[in-house]
Amino acid sequence: MGNSKQLLVVKLGGSSASSSDLSRWVRALDQASIPMVVVPGGGPFANTVRRYQPKLGFDDRAAHEMAILGMEQFGLALISLSTRMVSARNRGEIEAAIEAGDIPVWLPRDVALSAPEIAQDWSVTSDSLAAWLASRLTAKHLCLIKQIDVPEGADVEALIGAKIVDDGFADYLGPTSSVHVAGPGDLSSAGIRLAEGKVPGHVLQRHAAALAAAV
Repeated sequence: MGNSKQLLVVKLGGSSASSSDLSRWVRALDQASIPMVVVPGGGPFANTVRRYQPKLGFDDRAAHEMAILGMEQFGLALISLSTRMVSARNRGEIEAAIEAGDIPVWLPRDVALSAPEIAQDWSVTSDSLAAWLASRLTAKHLCLIKQIDVPEGADVEALIGAKIVDDGFADYLGPTSSVHVAGPGDLSSAGIRLAEGKVPGHVLQRHAAALAAAV
């Protein structure tokens, strides 16, 4: 991707669907002056899949695809709330949207289900998919928007241990992306930072394995 040196991949957590902060985050993202791709979380849509799996008995592969469809549902909601966001299913559509000055929202079903390196079960959440996409696009930055504030100086391993991201997150994370986590405390300045070409939130210390791979 020609502008990957500045590309920012933002994962907007589906948990924000039930928060009054959601519309404010969308407005902040709409102000971005750098090329950006939004990866939607699954939120209440994926949680419904989790809740009904033991009741209905469908397997993990079906649950994985249903949860990805939950991400797409939240993505469609974001597009409706935004003045700049448009749907994008693959690299070509992402590039075309950025070229047009739009903000692509990645609807991951087609690509994620056909990539052999992506596990087809609950071990992969939208955080890992965002990390995978950032690596695939050689994005300069990855920003995870969460409903909690993460302490400055935290590292990727701490987030995994605290179940803030899934266990496989570091495995999907490319060696070149800087990882930021933004929470409610970052919201008030997020629009200004994005308009200035900066990334909201705290920079995470990199996973030791990822650092070794980057050397």
